[in-house]
Amino acid sequence: MIELDLPYPPSVNHYYRRVGPRTLISREGRRFRERVLSVLAGSGIRRFDKPLAVQVEVYPPDHRRRDIDNVQKSLFDALQHGGVYRDDSQIVRLVIEKRGCVPGGMTIVRIEEITEHR
Repeated sequence: MIELDLPYPPSVNHYYRRVGPRTLISREGRRFRERVLSVLAGSGIRRFDKPLAVQVEVYPPDHRRRDIDNVQKSLFDALQHGGVYRDDSQIVRLVIEKRGCVPGGMTIVRIEEITEHR
């Protein structure tokens, strides 16, 4: 199992932007991805290839109302892009909890391979 302390992800509502007919990752989304990649670069994590159980704790940066499901896309895409797993379709068990506010926000992610999966 690995545990990662990561920045608070941008909402899926701010992760993409439209440029003409194209949909791109926004500047905020690219910045988040770069921050996650820098954390991963120093961690020496090997890529997971089996089904995964993922536990996520999100600590929002302030008390504004936020939907917990809006943080998944940018978080899982950044972890995939960083080589933690081949594809986020490997995630077969997912628990996400929203916790208290932390200045600047943060995310704790625990990932574990599941050897027995039905």
